[in-house]
Amino acid sequence: MRILITNDDGINAPGLKVLEAIAQDLVGPDGEVWVVAPAFEQSGVAHCISYTHPTMIAQMGERRFAAEGSPADCVLAGLHDVLKDSPPDLILSGVNRGNNSAENALYSGTLGGAMEGALQGIRSIALSQYLGPKTHGLDNPFEASAVHGGDVIRKILAADPDGQSGYRLFYNVNFPPFPAADVVGTVATAQGIRPETSFSVEPHTSPSGRRFLWASGGNQRIGTAEGTDADMNLKGYITVTPMRADLTCHDSLARLKDALT
Repeated sequence: MRILITNDDGINAPGLKVLEAIAQDLVGPDGEVWVVAPAFEQSGVAHCISYTHPTMIAQMGERRFAAEGSPADCVLAGLHDVLKDSPPDLILSGVNRGNNSAENALYSGTLGGAMEGALQGIRSIALSQYLGPKTHGLDNPFEASAVHGGDVIRKILAADPDGQSGYRLFYNVNFPPFPAADVVGTVATAQGIRPETSFSVEPHTSPSGRRFLWASGGNQRIGTAEGTDADMNLKGYITVTPMRADLTCHDSLARLKDALT
């Protein structure tokens, strides 16, 4: 088995080391783990690709590369350059520092990497670690993902349907903000939305008098609708949400067709 890993926190991120250990356990002594990760943090870039300028890539070690681009750029580099003659069986993206539940999924570079893998026809999973008061005091804030990650990935792969056509499934996994021993279980959930929570900007003036805007996120302790991803994360569950890159609102098509007739 050959696994390609990327992330959006950068090649030196602690969550990447956690995912490398998970991947190495998955492939065993005869498999291969390859890393192509951003040279610098790329949080919030979603499925961005560097379409108008080239991406520099450098080998940092055995089976380890850093690319000056987004997670999706890294997946493209991994599939069409680094591993062009021996494609991976699986792409893993993460483990992200912070949750990608609810509306966060739409901004996430971690999910962007997994989405690109799915568009390229490769089984792809994004993994993120929800943080909170119960993880702040841990020696390893990624403890829940480190302990439970391998088992969750194996279960997803066992359930991933064969012979997919069109937009391939990819998976959004979020580990709860709890120590590993306090994780209640793993559930399949829909993506939720936190009520009255959204990104905003805060204006600041630099010492030179120039005006800058800093992006600011919403309250991550607000739950989503009962049984959806962030709600279950805050109750101690690992959530797995199957996703596709198809953005069509299929339940609105018939109504819109009637309106346009």
